[in-house]
Amino acid sequence: MKIKIYTDGSAKGNPGPGGYGTILKFNGQVKEISGGYRMTTNNRMELMALIVGLENLKTNKYPVEVYSDSKYVIDSIVKGWVFGWKTKGFKRKKNSDLWLRYLDLHPKYNLTFHWVKGHAGHPENERCDVLAVSAAENPPHEIDHVFEKNKEENLLL
Repeated sequence: MKIKIYTDGSAKGNPGPGGYGTILKFNGQVKEISGGYRMTTNNRMELMALIVGLENLKTNKYPVEVYSDSKYVIDSIVKGWVFGWKTKGFKRKKNSDLWLRYLDLHPKYNLTFHWVKGHAGHPENERCDVLAVSAAENPPHEIDHVFEKNKEENLLL
């Protein structure tokens, strides 16, 4: 038995309003999760979709397969880049707040990652895209405090 997590993120403008969509599948059960932010980026939403999926798991007894169309997320983890970024204090790396949140979850699960081509007819990826786009387009939106604070600070420099 395996748990499957399907993810996608969206941003209308980059940055702009954004959303994530996540589907959890286990033993015939399906749970859909989505959320939106008023100002964020596509990469943040791709990563948030994974984090939210892992945070919603109720067990770590089974292997977890993650399916994402985000090369940013998949390559950063599978190729080990994120672990090096952490060692170097995330110098000049974006989204360190979300990567640290992910890294807290990573050792709790037996994870396998699969990249899927986006917008290529993969049913769960297509459904995650619908969830993410809908969350991006339809308020109310949460505030991505870290992103908005960093964006504001960069404007002041």
